[in-house]
Amino acid sequence: MWGFLMFAAAAWLVIGWSVLRLEPAGIAGVAGPIVLFGAVCEALRALAGTKTWWLNVALAALFGATGAAMLLSDDAGWTTTASLTGWYLLVRGAVDVAVGTMTRGTDRVWSLLVTVGVLETGLGFVSASPLTRGAESVVVVLGGLGVLRAVADLVTALRLREVAAKGRDVLELPPERAAGLTGYSAGHTDFEARRPARHRARDAAGSTSPGTTSAAAAEIAVHGETYHDRVVRTTADLDAMLAQAGITGPRPGGPTVPDAHDLPPVPDSPAGIEGTPAGNAAKPDLPAGGH
Repeated sequence: MWGFLMFAAAAWLVIGWSVLRLEPAGIAGVAGPIVLFGAVCEALRALAGTKTWWLNVALAALFGATGAAMLLSDDAGWTTTASLTGWYLLVRGAVDVAVGTMTRGTDRVWSLLVTVGVLETGLGFVSASPLTRGAESVVVVLGGLGVLRAVADLVTALRLREVAAKGRDVLELPPERAAGLTGYSAGHTDFEARRPARHRARDAAGSTSPGTTSAAAAEIAVHGETYHDRVVRTTADLDAMLAQAGITGPRPGGPTVPDAHDLPPVPDSPAGIEGTPAGNAAKPDLPAGGH
């Protein structure tokens, strides 16, 4: 999805630059396809499966009808082109402001989208007003439309790419945890492949607790205990064996606690403080020159 938005942003930027280079006589025939391209962008956004897909579908239908009306219009002047372009900008800008405001708690670029929406709404107001009645004004409005839509789609594409990258990072485990999960899965597979004694399975099947899940109950019925319970039990047995062997202290090379007998006595009176050896006093910091 973000790749399409990157393409759409580049296309909008090219449209904004190209429109400003056109002759005024060709603006009426270009405005309709530009609005239809906006409708196609909304339709493809709806196919992305976002929560606001229904809004994108409605915008695609509305902008498609607007572009068709611009192409089928036989108005020789600039009134229809300017007013329908202003209509497109007003609706698109209002939607951007609303969506940006609704996502202000979850999206850090919401303020930029709101700003783009405000600019689109203001440009649409100017385009639909009596201020835009000449060909040059319509050219500037269409150029501004392309630039604003390019900024909005580019920001949205980069944000979606960032979210997708974070999702992949969450699914990737660190090497040590991945190795532990692989070993646990291999042990669980070997545990399920074993066949315990028949009488042990019958005894375990009759002593299943009411809160045990169906998968755990099946393991208990076959093996007498779940694989997780066996891992916990063997780990506890290993700890007990290490304790019986006398291995209860810190690991070799680890940090050690200093012996209390080697520490100097703490003075409890002013006289004791004055009589404290100079080696225990704090040394002043030397200046940068070492003097």
